[in-house]
Amino acid sequence: MDQTYSKSEFSAAITDGTRVSHEVYTKGYSKACIVILQELPGIGPETIALANTLADRNFRVVVPHLFGPLGKVSLVGNMVRVMCLRREFSLFANDKSSPIVDWLRALCSDLRQSQGVDKIGVIGMCLTGNFAISLMAEEQVLAGVASQPSMPLFKHDALHMSSEEVANTRAALSEKGPMLALRFSKDPLCTSEKFDALDRAFNDDQERIKFVELPGRGHSVLTLDFIRAGQPAQDALENVIDYFSQQLTV
Repeated sequence: MDQTYSKSEFSAAITDGTRVSHEVYTKGYSKACIVILQELPGIGPETIALANTLADRNFRVVVPHLFGPLGKVSLVGNMVRVMCLRREFSLFANDKSSPIVDWLRALCSDLRQSQGVDKIGVIGMCLTGNFAISLMAEEQVLAGVASQPSMPLFKHDALHMSSEEVANTRAALSEKGPMLALRFSKDPLCTSEKFDALDRAFNDDQERIKFVELPGRGHSVLTLDFIRAGQPAQDALENVIDYFSQQLTV
């Protein structure tokens, strides 16, 4: 990250009570904040470009560094790293979320209580896509984008959330309005079955998640495949920014 980002360290307990610490990078001072959760390839140039774009639109941007080398993309290396972080990430678990979600809840709470943030939006991508859905249940989180949510891995019709989390998130979305979910139509990791499972869980009596599908076989809508996807991806990003602007206006 360049010098326009300030670095801090945040420590909080995860599900089993263990306290874990991660670096957190912040840019901007707005009371409207967007937390960007890194995807499996890491916080590479494309993710930093996304963060800079949101900062340029007058949001405070917060990027927790959860794993991997900063500023680089390392898909295979980060898969190994995350497999070794089993205490924090449960890649294959259905009907429950990864323990790191508790740390993210604490981070969002701290942003509001200690750092002058009034309203929070969250972007989760791939590995962390489902985390954005779970975090919508938090009082201070008013907007969420689940981009190519892919957990649990290889279980396309399952959710990476407990039944209690689903119920709490449903109630929150009923009050706050629908969040967004993005995917490429031919994505082999975030399939149509994944969106169908989310649709069944959340959209039975009202629309709580708005599903956006882009043409093509890409995966990372807002980062790695953003340039290659052309105008549809640019339109999706503008839609995301408009959504955050509406939900987080201070």
